[in-house]
Amino acid sequence: MASTTAAQQTVDVPAKSGKLKRIIVIALIAVVAAGAAAAGMYFFLLKHGVGNGKPVPPPPPPPPVFFALDPMTVNLLSDDGQHYLRVGLSLKLADGKVQEALTQHMPEIRSRILLDLSNKHPEDLQTLDGKHALAQELKTLIEKPTDASEPPVHVEEVLFTEFVVQ
Repeated sequence: MASTTAAQQTVDVPAKSGKLKRIIVIALIAVVAAGAAAAGMYFFLLKHGVGNGKPVPPPPPPPPVFFALDPMTVNLLSDDGQHYLRVGLSLKLADGKVQEALTQHMPEIRSRILLDLSNKHPEDLQTLDGKHALAQELKTLIEKPTDASEPPVHVEEVLFTEFVVQ
C-alpha cells in the first residue's frame, strides 16, 4: 500500500502544476491582450487629437476669389449737371463658381450698377459713411438673381479700387 500512496502523490503533483501552468498562461494572455487594447486606444486617440487635451484646429478656409469689374463712369444727379463718378469695383467671392455665374450675367449686372450710380447725388458720396452705404447697396444689387429660377449669388464684399467724384 505504500507504493500506491507514493504513486498517487506523484500523480497529484503533476496535475496541480499542469492546472497552475494553464491558469498562469491564460492570465498572461489576458494581461497582454488588455495591454495591447489599451495601447491601441491610446495611439488611436492620440492620432485623432482627443488624448492630448488640445482641440484639433479646423482646416483653413479656401482663399477668397477677387473678381475685378471694368471701371465705370456715370453722370451724377446735380443741379448744374456737371458732376460725374468714376468707380472701379472688385468683388470678394467665396469661390470660382460664383465668379462664373456673375460672368455669364455681367451685362445685366453692370446695367443695374450704372442705373443705381446715376441716381446718386455727389454730396451723398463725399463721406465715408456714404461710400460704405453705396458698397452695401451695390452688394445687394449684385446678389439679386438675374432669373427667377436661379438662386441668388453670395458676394462677401464689394471693394472700391477707384473712386473719383468730380
